[in-house]
Amino acid sequence: MNTSLNAARRRADLDHLASSPVDLLVIGGGVTGAGVALDAASRGLSVCLVEAHDLAFGTSRWSSKLVHGGLRYLAQGEIGLAYESAVERGILMTRTAPHLVRALPQLVPLHGKGNEAVVMAGLRAGDLLRRLARTPSRVLPGPRRVPAVEALALAPGLRRAGLRGGLLSFDGQLVDDARLVVALARTAAGFGARIVTRARATRLTGHGAEVVDALTGASLRIEARAVVNAAGVWAGDLVPDVKLRPSRGSHLVLSASVVGLSNTALTVPIPGARNRYALVLPQRDGRVYVGLTDEPVDGPIPDVPTVPQSDVDFLLAVASSVLERELSPSDVAGSFAGLRPLLDTGDGPSADLSRRHAVLTDGGVTTVVGGKLTTYRRMAADAVDATALTTVRSRTARLPLVGAGPSTGPADLTARYGAEAAAVAEVGEVAWAVRHEGALTADDVLDRRTRIGLVPTDRAAAEPAVTAEVAAELAAQPRS
Repeated sequence: MNTSLNAARRRADLDHLASSPVDLLVIGGGVTGAGVALDAASRGLSVCLVEAHDLAFGTSRWSSKLVHGGLRYLAQGEIGLAYESAVERGILMTRTAPHLVRALPQLVPLHGKGNEAVVMAGLRAGDLLRRLARTPSRVLPGPRRVPAVEALALAPGLRRAGLRGGLLSFDGQLVDDARLVVALARTAAGFGARIVTRARATRLTGHGAEVVDALTGASLRIEARAVVNAAGVWAGDLVPDVKLRPSRGSHLVLSASVVGLSNTALTVPIPGARNRYALVLPQRDGRVYVGLTDEPVDGPIPDVPTVPQSDVDFLLAVASSVLERELSPSDVAGSFAGLRPLLDTGDGPSADLSRRHAVLTDGGVTTVVGGKLTTYRRMAADAVDATALTTVRSRTARLPLVGAGPSTGPADLTARYGAEAAAVAEVGEVAWAVRHEGALTADDVLDRRTRIGLVPTDRAAAEPAVTAEVAAELAAQPRS
Protein backbone atom coordinates (compact mmCIF):
# COMPACT_ATOMS: atom_id res chain seq x y z
CA MET A 1 0.00 0.00 0.00
CA ASN A 2 1.29 3.45 -0.89
CA THR A 3 0.48 5.63 2.11
CA SER A 4 2.63 8.61 1.14
CA LEU A 5 0.93 11.98 0.75
CA ASN A 6 2.80 14.74 -1.07
CA ALA A 7 2.42 17.53 -3.62
CA ALA A 8 2.94 15.23 -6.60
CA ARG A 9 0.24 12.81 -5.46
CA ARG A 10 -2.09 15.72 -4.78
CA ARG A 11 -1.73 16.98 -8.35
CA ALA A 12 -2.33 13.50 -9.76
CA ASP A 13 -5.42 13.06 -7.59
CA LEU A 14 -6.88 16.38 -8.73
CA ASP A 15 -6.29 15.49 -12.38
CA HIS A 16 -8.07 12.16 -11.85
CA LEU A 17 -11.02 13.72 -10.00
CA ALA A 18 -11.67 16.22 -12.78
CA SER A 19 -12.99 13.41 -14.98
CA SER A 20 -13.69 10.44 -12.71
CA PRO A 21 -16.49 10.25 -10.10
CA VAL A 22 -16.05 8.57 -6.72
CA ASP A 23 -18.39 6.63 -4.48
CA LEU A 24 -17.95 8.97 -1.52
CA LEU A 25 -16.81 12.57 -1.19
CA VAL A 26 -15.78 13.62 2.32
CA ILE A 27 -15.61 17.30 3.27
CA GLY A 28 -13.19 18.06 6.11
CA GLY A 29 -9.72 16.84 7.02
CA GLY A 30 -10.03 16.63 10.78
CA VAL A 31 -10.17 13.44 12.82
CA THR A 32 -13.78 12.74 11.83
CA GLY A 33 -13.32 13.36 8.12
CA ALA A 34 -10.10 11.35 8.00
CA GLY A 35 -11.85 8.60 9.94
CA VAL A 36 -14.75 8.59 7.46
CA ALA A 37 -12.31 8.37 4.54
CA LEU A 38 -10.52 5.40 6.10
CA ASP A 39 -13.73 3.62 7.06
CA ALA A 40 -15.19 3.93 3.57
CA ALA A 41 -11.97 3.13 1.68
CA SER A 42 -11.32 0.06 3.82
CA ARG A 43 -14.81 -1.20 2.92
CA GLY A 44 -13.85 -1.07 -0.76
CA LEU A 45 -15.43 2.25 -1.74
CA SER A 46 -13.67 4.83 -3.91
CA VAL A 47 -13.17 7.92 -1.75
CA CYS A 48 -12.07 11.51 -2.06
CA LEU A 49 -11.47 13.78 0.93
CA VAL A 50 -11.13 17.53 0.41
CA GLU A 51 -9.92 19.91 3.10
CA ALA A 52 -9.94 23.71 2.79
CA HIS A 53 -6.64 24.11 4.64
CA ASP A 54 -4.45 21.29 5.96
CA LEU A 55 -4.99 18.00 7.74
CA ALA A 56 -5.92 18.63 11.40
CA PHE A 57 -6.16 22.38 10.73
CA GLY A 58 -9.27 22.87 12.88
CA THR A 59 -10.50 21.55 16.22
CA SER A 60 -8.69 18.22 15.92
CA ARG A 61 -5.30 19.77 16.73
CA TRP A 62 -6.59 21.84 19.66
CA SER A 63 -7.73 19.03 21.98
CA SER A 64 -6.35 18.12 25.40
CA LYS A 65 -4.59 15.20 23.65
CA LEU A 66 -6.58 12.79 25.83
CA VAL A 67 -8.15 9.50 24.77
CA HIS A 68 -10.47 9.27 27.71
CA GLY A 69 -12.80 6.63 29.02
CA GLY A 70 -15.85 8.82 29.52
CA LEU A 71 -15.71 9.44 33.27
CA ARG A 72 -17.37 12.84 32.89
CA TYR A 73 -20.21 11.31 30.89
CA LEU A 74 -20.69 8.74 33.64
CA ALA A 75 -21.06 11.54 36.19
CA GLN A 76 -23.71 13.13 33.94
CA GLY A 77 -25.65 9.90 33.70
CA GLU A 78 -24.77 9.25 30.04
CA ILE A 79 -23.79 5.65 30.65
CA GLY A 80 -24.01 4.57 27.01
CA LEU A 81 -21.72 7.38 25.88
CA ALA A 82 -19.27 6.62 28.68
CA TYR A 83 -19.15 2.95 27.68
CA GLU A 84 -18.67 3.90 24.02
CA SER A 85 -15.71 6.09 25.00
CA ALA A 86 -14.16 3.30 27.07
CA VAL A 87 -14.51 0.84 24.18
CA GLU A 88 -12.99 3.24 21.65
CA ARG A 89 -10.14 4.08 24.02
CA GLY A 90 -9.33 0.41 24.33
CA ILE A 91 -9.37 -0.06 20.55
CA LEU A 92 -6.89 2.79 20.06
CA MET A 93 -4.57 1.66 22.85
CA THR A 94 -4.48 -2.05 22.04
CA ARG A 95 -5.21 -2.46 18.32
CA THR A 96 -5.20 0.52 16.00
CA ALA A 97 -2.77 3.10 17.40
CA PRO A 98 -0.79 1.78 20.38
CA HIS A 99 2.21 3.73 19.07
CA LEU A 100 0.35 7.04 19.47
CA VAL A 101 -1.44 6.50 22.80
CA ARG A 102 0.11 5.89 26.21
CA ALA A 103 -1.29 5.32 29.69
CA LEU A 104 -1.34 8.63 31.56
CA PRO A 105 -1.30 8.60 35.37
CA GLN A 106 -3.70 11.22 36.74
CA LEU A 107 -3.72 12.43 40.32
CA VAL A 108 -6.55 14.15 42.16
CA PRO A 109 -4.76 15.98 45.02
CA LEU A 110 -6.43 15.83 48.40
CA HIS A 111 -6.07 19.08 50.33
CA GLY A 112 -8.09 19.65 53.48
CA LYS A 113 -11.65 18.36 53.55
CA GLY A 114 -13.30 17.19 50.36
CA ASN A 115 -15.54 14.67 48.68
CA GLU A 116 -12.88 11.98 48.48
CA ALA A 117 -15.35 9.10 48.74
CA VAL A 118 -17.51 10.44 45.90
CA VAL A 119 -14.51 10.99 43.61
CA MET A 120 -13.10 7.53 44.33
CA ALA A 121 -16.51 5.98 43.65
CA GLY A 122 -16.48 7.70 40.26
CA LEU A 123 -12.97 6.46 39.49
CA ARG A 124 -13.97 2.91 40.39
CA ALA A 125 -17.04 3.18 38.18
CA GLY A 126 -14.74 4.31 35.35
CA ASP A 127 -12.51 1.32 36.00
CA LEU A 128 -15.56 -0.94 35.77
CA LEU A 129 -16.17 0.49 32.31
CA ARG A 130 -12.55 -0.25 31.47
CA ARG A 131 -13.08 -3.89 32.42
CA LEU A 132 -16.38 -4.10 30.53
CA ALA A 133 -14.58 -2.69 27.49
CA ARG A 134 -12.00 -5.47 27.93
CA THR A 135 -9.02 -3.16 28.20
CA PRO A 136 -6.38 -5.06 30.21
CA SER A 137 -5.15 -3.67 33.53
CA ARG A 138 -1.59 -3.97 32.19
CA VAL A 139 -2.61 -1.22 29.73
CA LEU A 140 -4.63 0.86 32.20
CA PRO A 141 -4.16 -0.02 35.89
CA GLY A 142 -7.01 0.47 38.30
CA PRO A 143 -7.39 3.47 40.65
CA ARG A 144 -6.02 3.68 44.18
CA ARG A 145 -5.47 6.14 46.99
CA VAL A 146 -1.87 7.22 47.57
CA PRO A 147 -0.37 8.83 50.72
CA ALA A 148 1.02 12.36 50.68
CA VAL A 149 4.62 11.23 50.28
CA GLU A 150 3.77 9.26 47.14
CA ALA A 151 1.62 12.08 45.79
CA LEU A 152 4.62 14.42 46.10
CA ALA A 153 6.88 11.88 44.42
CA LEU A 154 4.45 11.70 41.51
CA ALA A 155 3.90 15.47 41.34
CA PRO A 156 6.66 17.38 43.17
CA GLY A 157 5.03 20.74 42.42
CA LEU A 158 2.00 20.06 44.62
CA ARG A 159 1.24 22.40 47.51
CA ARG A 160 2.50 20.64 50.62
CA ALA A 161 0.40 22.46 53.21
CA GLY A 162 -2.68 20.42 54.03
CA LEU A 163 -1.88 17.66 51.53
CA ARG A 164 -3.45 14.40 52.73
CA GLY A 165 -2.57 12.33 49.67
CA GLY A 166 -4.21 11.81 46.32
CA LEU A 167 -6.41 9.59 44.21
CA LEU A 168 -4.44 8.00 41.37
CA SER A 169 -6.06 6.70 38.20
CA PHE A 170 -5.05 6.13 34.57
CA ASP A 171 -6.42 7.27 31.22
CA GLY A 172 -5.18 7.40 27.62
CA GLN A 173 -3.04 10.22 26.25
CA LEU A 174 -2.15 10.89 22.62
CA VAL A 175 1.41 11.88 21.92
CA ASP A 176 -0.25 14.37 19.56
CA ASP A 177 -3.77 14.72 18.16
CA ALA A 178 -2.64 16.05 14.78
CA ARG A 179 -0.40 13.01 14.32
CA LEU A 180 -3.46 10.77 14.76
CA VAL A 181 -5.25 12.66 11.97
CA VAL A 182 -2.23 12.35 9.64
CA ALA A 183 -2.00 8.62 10.40
CA LEU A 184 -5.69 8.16 9.60
CA ALA A 185 -5.40 10.08 6.32
CA ARG A 186 -2.30 8.17 5.24
CA THR A 187 -3.87 4.83 6.12
CA ALA A 188 -6.92 5.81 4.06
CA ALA A 189 -4.59 6.76 1.19
CA GLY A 190 -3.10 3.29 1.41
CA PHE A 191 -6.56 1.94 0.62
CA GLY A 192 -6.78 4.22 -2.39
CA ALA A 193 -8.50 7.28 -0.91
CA ARG A 194 -7.61 10.55 -2.61
CA ILE A 195 -6.66 13.05 0.11
CA VAL A 196 -6.63 16.60 -1.25
CA THR A 197 -5.76 19.51 1.06
CA ARG A 198 -5.95 23.22 0.15
CA ALA A 199 -9.20 22.47 -1.70
CA ARG A 200 -12.27 24.34 -0.45
CA ALA A 201 -15.77 23.00 -1.09
CA THR A 202 -18.00 25.97 -1.93
CA ARG A 203 -21.29 24.22 -2.68
CA LEU A 204 -22.55 20.74 -1.82
CA THR A 205 -25.26 18.54 -3.27
CA GLY A 206 -26.04 14.92 -2.61
CA HIS A 207 -24.04 14.04 -5.71
CA GLY A 208 -20.84 16.02 -5.29
CA ALA A 209 -19.40 19.46 -4.71
CA GLU A 210 -17.92 22.52 -6.36
CA VAL A 211 -14.31 22.78 -5.19
CA VAL A 212 -11.69 25.52 -5.54
CA ASP A 213 -7.99 24.63 -5.55
CA ALA A 214 -6.46 27.20 -3.19
CA LEU A 215 -3.00 26.74 -4.74
CA THR A 216 -4.01 27.53 -8.32
CA GLY A 217 -7.41 29.19 -8.04
CA ALA A 218 -8.87 26.62 -10.44
CA SER A 219 -12.40 25.32 -9.89
CA LEU A 220 -13.63 21.79 -10.49
CA ARG A 221 -16.73 19.72 -9.93
CA ILE A 222 -16.19 16.46 -8.03
CA GLU A 223 -18.96 13.96 -8.73
CA ALA A 224 -19.86 11.38 -6.08
CA ARG A 225 -22.61 8.89 -5.29
CA ALA A 226 -22.79 10.31 -1.76
CA VAL A 227 -21.33 13.19 0.26
CA VAL A 228 -20.39 13.34 3.95
CA ASN A 229 -20.03 16.76 5.53
CA ALA A 230 -17.44 16.40 8.32
CA ALA A 231 -16.42 20.06 8.43
CA GLY A 232 -16.75 20.35 12.22
CA VAL A 233 -17.68 23.81 13.45
CA TRP A 234 -17.95 24.92 9.81
CA ALA A 235 -20.49 22.19 8.93
CA GLY A 236 -23.39 24.66 9.11
CA ASP A 237 -21.75 26.90 6.51
CA LEU A 238 -22.16 24.11 3.97
CA VAL A 239 -25.54 22.78 5.16
CA PRO A 240 -27.43 25.74 6.68
CA ASP A 241 -30.10 23.57 8.32
CA VAL A 242 -27.42 22.12 10.64
CA LYS A 243 -27.51 24.29 13.77
CA LEU A 244 -24.46 24.25 16.02
CA ARG A 245 -23.51 25.92 19.30
CA PRO A 246 -19.70 26.03 19.28
CA SER A 247 -17.99 25.87 22.64
CA ARG A 248 -14.45 27.14 23.25
CA GLY A 249 -11.97 24.91 25.05
CA SER A 250 -8.85 26.90 25.96
CA HIS A 251 -5.45 25.57 27.03
CA LEU A 252 -2.27 27.22 28.26
CA VAL A 253 1.24 25.98 27.48
CA LEU A 254 3.80 26.15 30.27
CA SER A 255 7.15 24.59 31.08
CA ALA A 256 7.01 21.41 33.17
CA SER A 257 9.83 22.77 35.35
CA VAL A 258 7.73 25.83 36.21
CA VAL A 259 4.72 23.73 37.20
CA GLY A 260 6.74 21.02 38.93
CA LEU A 261 5.48 17.98 37.02
CA SER A 262 7.12 15.11 35.17
CA ASN A 263 4.89 12.26 33.97
CA THR A 264 1.78 12.51 36.17
CA ALA A 265 -1.15 14.75 35.30
CA LEU A 266 -3.27 16.60 37.83
CA THR A 267 -7.08 16.63 37.92
CA VAL A 268 -8.13 19.76 39.81
CA PRO A 269 -11.71 20.39 41.00
CA ILE A 270 -13.10 23.72 39.78
CA PRO A 271 -14.33 25.68 42.82
CA GLY A 272 -18.08 26.10 42.90
CA ALA A 273 -18.73 23.65 40.06
CA ARG A 274 -20.11 20.14 40.37
CA ASN A 275 -18.32 17.40 38.43
CA ARG A 276 -16.08 19.87 36.59
CA TYR A 277 -12.30 19.71 36.70
CA ALA A 278 -9.32 21.46 35.21
CA LEU A 279 -6.44 19.38 33.87
CA VAL A 280 -2.71 19.92 34.18
CA LEU A 281 -1.23 17.65 31.53
CA PRO A 282 2.51 16.94 31.13
CA GLN A 283 3.80 16.27 27.60
CA ARG A 284 6.80 14.31 26.38
CA ASP A 285 8.51 17.47 25.10
CA GLY A 286 8.84 19.10 28.53
CA ARG A 287 5.73 21.22 28.17
CA VAL A 288 2.58 21.18 30.26
CA TYR A 289 -0.93 21.96 28.99
CA VAL A 290 -3.37 23.53 31.46
CA GLY A 291 -7.02 23.32 30.41
CA LEU A 292 -9.88 23.29 29.86
CA THR A 293 -12.63 25.86 29.53
CA ASP A 294 -16.13 25.34 28.16
CA GLU A 295 -17.50 28.68 26.99
CA PRO A 296 -20.11 29.36 24.27
CA VAL A 297 -18.91 31.21 21.16
CA ASP A 298 -21.16 33.48 19.13
CA GLY A 299 -20.63 35.05 15.74
CA PRO A 300 -18.47 34.03 12.78
CA ILE A 301 -16.17 31.05 13.27
CA PRO A 302 -12.48 32.04 13.05
CA ASP A 303 -9.95 29.83 11.28
CA VAL A 304 -7.74 29.88 14.38
CA PRO A 305 -9.50 30.71 17.68
CA THR A 306 -7.71 32.84 20.26
CA VAL A 307 -7.60 32.48 24.02
CA PRO A 308 -9.08 35.47 25.87
CA GLN A 309 -7.38 36.85 28.96
CA SER A 310 -10.35 35.74 31.08
CA ASP A 311 -9.60 32.11 30.20
CA VAL A 312 -5.91 32.62 31.00
CA ASP A 313 -6.71 34.06 34.42
CA PHE A 314 -9.26 31.34 35.17
CA LEU A 315 -6.96 28.43 34.27
CA LEU A 316 -3.96 29.87 36.12
CA ALA A 317 -6.06 30.37 39.25
CA VAL A 318 -7.51 26.85 39.24
CA ALA A 319 -4.14 25.20 38.62
CA SER A 320 -2.45 27.35 41.27
CA SER A 321 -4.99 26.22 43.87
CA VAL A 322 -3.15 22.90 44.24
CA LEU A 323 0.42 23.98 43.45
CA GLU A 324 3.22 25.16 45.72
CA ARG A 325 4.10 27.91 43.26
CA GLU A 326 1.43 30.38 42.22
CA LEU A 327 1.36 30.63 38.45
CA SER A 328 1.30 34.02 36.74
CA PRO A 329 0.70 35.21 33.15
CA SER A 330 4.46 35.55 32.69
CA ASP A 331 4.74 31.76 33.07
CA VAL A 332 2.56 31.18 29.99
CA ALA A 333 4.74 30.24 27.00
CA GLY A 334 1.81 29.78 24.61
CA SER A 335 -1.89 29.06 24.38
CA PHE A 336 -4.44 27.44 22.10
CA ALA A 337 -8.18 27.01 21.87
CA GLY A 338 -10.45 24.63 20.01
CA LEU A 339 -14.13 25.02 19.15
CA ARG A 340 -16.32 22.00 19.85
CA PRO A 341 -18.96 21.43 17.12
CA LEU A 342 -21.86 20.80 19.52
CA LEU A 343 -25.33 20.26 18.14
CA ASP A 344 -27.75 22.97 19.26
CA THR A 345 -30.45 21.14 21.20
CA GLY A 346 -32.00 24.10 23.01
CA ASP A 347 -31.30 26.29 26.01
CA GLY A 348 -28.71 25.78 28.72
CA PRO A 349 -24.95 26.29 29.06
CA SER A 350 -22.73 24.75 26.41
CA ALA A 351 -21.03 22.73 29.15
CA ASP A 352 -24.33 20.90 29.64
CA LEU A 353 -24.82 19.99 25.97
CA SER A 354 -24.39 16.31 25.18
CA ARG A 355 -21.12 15.18 23.62
CA ARG A 356 -22.97 12.41 21.78
CA HIS A 357 -22.47 12.65 18.04
CA ALA A 358 -25.26 13.06 15.54
CA VAL A 359 -25.56 11.92 11.91
CA LEU A 360 -28.01 14.07 9.95
CA THR A 361 -29.20 13.89 6.33
CA ASP A 362 -30.36 16.97 4.43
CA GLY A 363 -30.64 17.37 0.68
CA GLY A 364 -28.83 14.09 0.18
CA VAL A 365 -25.79 15.25 2.19
CA THR A 366 -24.88 13.31 5.33
CA THR A 367 -23.53 15.57 8.09
CA VAL A 368 -21.76 14.22 11.18
CA VAL A 369 -21.26 16.57 14.13
CA GLY A 370 -20.73 16.52 17.88
CA GLY A 371 -18.84 13.69 19.49
CA LYS A 372 -15.31 13.61 20.85
CA LEU A 373 -11.89 12.83 19.44
CA THR A 374 -11.89 9.53 21.34
CA THR A 375 -15.01 8.30 19.53
CA TYR A 376 -14.05 9.43 16.01
CA ARG A 377 -14.02 5.83 14.71
CA ARG A 378 -17.59 5.16 15.82
CA MET A 379 -18.70 8.50 14.35
CA ALA A 380 -17.05 7.63 11.04
CA ALA A 381 -18.63 4.17 10.88
CA ASP A 382 -22.09 5.59 11.59
CA ALA A 383 -21.67 8.24 8.89
CA VAL A 384 -20.62 5.71 6.26
CA ASP A 385 -23.49 3.42 7.25
CA ALA A 386 -25.89 6.35 6.81
CA THR A 387 -24.87 6.81 3.17
CA ALA A 388 -26.12 3.28 2.37
CA LEU A 389 -23.35 2.89 -0.22
CA THR A 390 -22.34 -0.58 0.90
CA THR A 391 -23.52 -3.51 3.00
CA VAL A 392 -19.94 -4.31 4.05
CA ARG A 393 -19.52 -3.71 7.77
CA SER A 394 -16.90 -1.36 9.22
CA ARG A 395 -13.43 -2.92 9.48
CA THR A 396 -11.62 -0.16 11.35
CA ALA A 397 -11.84 -1.63 14.87
CA ARG A 398 -9.05 -4.03 13.93
CA LEU A 399 -7.20 -2.02 11.32
CA PRO A 400 -3.75 -0.80 12.50
CA LEU A 401 -2.89 2.74 11.48
CA VAL A 402 0.31 3.75 9.72
CA GLY A 403 3.19 3.43 12.20
CA ALA A 404 1.67 0.70 14.37
CA GLY A 405 4.14 -2.10 15.09
CA PRO A 406 7.61 -2.57 16.57
CA SER A 407 10.24 0.11 16.04
CA THR A 408 14.03 0.08 15.87
CA GLY A 409 14.33 3.86 15.63
CA PRO A 410 15.33 6.43 18.26
CA ALA A 411 13.06 6.53 21.29
CA ASP A 412 11.97 10.16 20.82
CA LEU A 413 10.96 9.52 17.20
CA THR A 414 9.37 6.16 18.03
CA ALA A 415 7.03 7.95 20.45
CA ARG A 416 5.70 10.05 17.56
CA TYR A 417 6.21 7.93 14.44
CA GLY A 418 6.08 4.36 15.74
CA ALA A 419 7.42 1.79 13.29
CA GLU A 420 8.45 4.54 10.85
CA ALA A 421 10.88 6.13 13.32
CA ALA A 422 14.02 4.67 11.74
CA ALA A 423 12.99 5.89 8.29
CA VAL A 424 12.23 9.35 9.67
CA ALA A 425 15.65 9.46 11.34
CA GLU A 426 17.34 8.83 7.99
CA VAL A 427 15.81 11.83 6.18
CA GLY A 428 14.73 14.17 9.00
CA GLU A 429 11.29 15.23 10.18
CA VAL A 430 10.83 18.14 7.78
CA ALA A 431 11.69 16.08 4.70
CA TRP A 432 9.49 13.24 5.94
CA ALA A 433 6.55 15.59 6.46
CA VAL A 434 6.82 16.90 2.88
CA ARG A 435 7.56 13.59 1.18
CA HIS A 436 5.11 11.36 3.05
CA GLU A 437 2.70 13.35 5.27
CA GLY A 438 1.24 15.88 2.85
CA ALA A 439 2.94 18.99 4.25
CA LEU A 440 2.90 21.76 1.62
CA THR A 441 4.13 24.73 3.67
CA ALA A 442 6.36 25.55 6.61
CA ASP A 443 3.19 26.22 8.63
CA ASP A 444 2.07 22.63 8.01
CA VAL A 445 5.33 21.38 9.50
CA LEU A 446 5.62 23.83 12.39
CA ASP A 447 1.99 23.83 13.48
CA ARG A 448 0.67 20.36 12.65
CA ARG A 449 3.30 17.74 11.71
CA THR A 450 5.33 18.92 14.68
CA ARG A 451 3.97 21.16 17.43
CA ILE A 452 6.87 23.59 17.55
CA GLY A 453 4.42 26.38 16.79
CA LEU A 454 2.59 26.08 20.12
CA VAL A 455 5.30 28.28 21.66
CA PRO A 456 5.73 31.47 19.59
CA THR A 457 9.40 31.96 20.47
CA ASP A 458 10.23 28.38 19.45
CA ARG A 459 8.30 28.87 16.22
CA ALA A 460 10.13 32.07 15.34
CA ALA A 461 13.50 30.43 15.93
CA ALA A 462 12.73 27.40 13.75
CA GLU A 463 10.76 29.07 10.95
CA PRO A 464 13.61 30.25 8.64
CA ALA A 465 15.30 26.85 8.46
CA VAL A 466 12.02 24.95 8.10
CA THR A 467 10.82 27.32 5.37
CA ALA A 468 14.01 26.81 3.37
CA GLU A 469 13.92 23.03 3.71
CA VAL A 470 10.24 22.77 2.75
CA ALA A 471 10.88 24.85 -0.36
CA ALA A 472 13.83 22.66 -1.36
CA GLU A 473 11.81 19.48 -0.83
CA LEU A 474 8.89 20.74 -2.89
CA ALA A 475 11.20 21.82 -5.72
CA ALA A 476 12.71 18.34 -5.83
CA GLN A 477 9.36 16.56 -6.29
CA PRO A 478 8.36 15.49 -9.81
CA ARG A 479 5.91 17.80 -11.57
CA SER A 480 3.97 15.12 -13.42
